[in-house]
Amino acid sequence: MSFTNPYLLNLLILPVVLMGWQWRRRGRRVVLPFDHSSRQERGKGWWFALTTLENAWPLLMAIAIIICAGPTRFGQPQSKRSLTNIEFCVDVSGSMTANFGDGTRYDASMKAINQFLDYREGDAYGLTFFGSEVLHWVPLTTDVSAFRCAPPFMNPSNPHHPRWMQGTQIGKALMACKEKLIEREEGDKMIILVSDGSSFDLHGGKDLEIAKMFKQHDIVVFGIHIDDSDVPEEVANIVGLSGGEVFSPGDPGSLEVVFKRIDEMQETKLEKTTAEMMDFYEPFCVIGLIFVGLVGFSNLGLRYTPW
Repeated sequence: MSFTNPYLLNLLILPVVLMGWQWRRRGRRVVLPFDHSSRQERGKGWWFALTTLENAWPLLMAIAIIICAGPTRFGQPQSKRSLTNIEFCVDVSGSMTANFGDGTRYDASMKAINQFLDYREGDAYGLTFFGSEVLHWVPLTTDVSAFRCAPPFMNPSNPHHPRWMQGTQIGKALMACKEKLIEREEGDKMIILVSDGSSFDLHGGKDLEIAKMFKQHDIVVFGIHIDDSDVPEEVANIVGLSGGEVFSPGDPGSLEVVFKRIDEMQETKLEKTTAEMMDFYEPFCVIGLIFVGLVGFSNLGLRYTPW
């Protein structure tokens, strides 16, 4: 235990002096005549009881001084959820309109992403759409309400879908997501790539170059390849070298399992925070109230009455 204003504890000398004076003073003696009394008792028992109760006032002063000094103590160390920054990189090229279950590949992907948000409450999420170009739709945030509203706007089945989103440039999209993640100083960093095709901008060793950058910045990439074809070698290289894993779900049910699997692989981390100083008034207030109650109760009859 420590004190915010320790210099006030010097005032404790006052109640100590008062208590010493209470025990040593010789006042309050009253001689009362008693008929047929050959010997008068000194009443030492009553003197001790009454003096003890009178010392409650100096003790109350001591408690008031201690409270004014601001007693504090260290609280229990708390477990804080370690933040994970997760950037969804979703392909919105024309091929994402292919049938997948009861809907399209895009519909199934966005539905699974929204379910994934419920698995990991408290993380920061960002949403990036890409085709031939890249569009950062939702910045990294712990408020996921924007994700719920995103699917209709960038649906490749929409007749107003921009033409510059028809191609597939995975390399450009991953690099754009990397720039967003490295701006975050706190927490782990992860990219979930959802695509159904290959990308020419990963050829010629570009995939290994990107993977090296991700490794330097501790960014883990998970890949979800929504297509019956084999996973592109370049995508597999980036994912594997970054420490992630690539999945190829065959139906919407498998896609949901994939996101659960990613959640299990990237477990939520808890870190101990430094114990904070907390006010420690409670025991002193309780003791003070007890003394006040004793004094009040004694005043009902247990006091000096020299008449």
